[in-house]
Amino acid sequence: MKTLSRQDVIYAFSRLNKPVMHVQPGDTVTIETYDCFKNQLTSPEQEVAAIDWNEINPATGPIFIEGAAYGDLLKVTIDELEIGDQGVMVTGPELGVMGHRMEKMESKIIPIAEGKAIFNEQLQLPLNPMIGVIGVAPEGEPVSCGTPGAHGGNMDTKLITKGATLYFPVFTDGALFALGDFHAAMGDGEVSVSGIEVPGRATVTFDVVKGLHSKYPVLQNADGVALLVSAMTLDEAVKIAVEEMIDLLLPHTDLTVSEMTMLMSAAGETQISQVVDPLVTVRFFVPQPILDSLDINLFA
Repeated sequence: MKTLSRQDVIYAFSRLNKPVMHVQPGDTVTIETYDCFKNQLTSPEQEVAAIDWNEINPATGPIFIEGAAYGDLLKVTIDELEIGDQGVMVTGPELGVMGHRMEKMESKIIPIAEGKAIFNEQLQLPLNPMIGVIGVAPEGEPVSCGTPGAHGGNMDTKLITKGATLYFPVFTDGALFALGDFHAAMGDGEVSVSGIEVPGRATVTFDVVKGLHSKYPVLQNADGVALLVSAMTLDEAVKIAVEEMIDLLLPHTDLTVSEMTMLMSAAGETQISQVVDPLVTVRFFVPQPILDSLDINLFA
């Protein structure tokens, strides 16, 4: 198995980035990461404003997957996800949903122990380790690792965890995959602008899917399938996610557009991933029993 050091980082997804590793479809790689602050905040005595803000949201990579070409899907299965033993959270003026009521930048160091995040003496939070930044090079101009899009990026979606498989549209040869920004725990919305930010390592397996296409990242796990869309507003993202999911499923059935729309209204779930990045991210989720009843296996 190959290992990629966290020293190899990018701050923007771009087709111009030079790959630091080449792999074949079917290869498994362990990828080490910094936290989203590049491990700059390690004690409560540190001034948040004093960190280097040019080193925020590093993603380890990029990795060139042989055979991946424009129009393909890059399949990424998250086999393992390990996190560090200490996390950090930050909030402050103009950050997140409550930034208009903050007077100064504040951080909080959160130990991770015995399967819990120790928020304070009273609160021990359950962990839900997940990957905030994950994706491929976009089709056009470079996109900051802090911004999500059709290429993936900073989607901050709590379903992106061990056992999930993601399918990314490929926009350039080799896909140029990278990931980072792990969280020990994060609620839907990420309303303060940070989850419990931690360094870690992910073990992923790559494959290339030919002959199938999606305009946006798709996530599959044991519970069902989600289509992830980032846009300027929640309204826009929801409308796109619903329509794209219907268009993804419809060819696998004999339902009409009206019937599929009614089915999605009855059984589909519109879920918020994050509302604090330059673009917001939503996911439209279809439970696995619905897919099973329709005998749909999207990426077989």
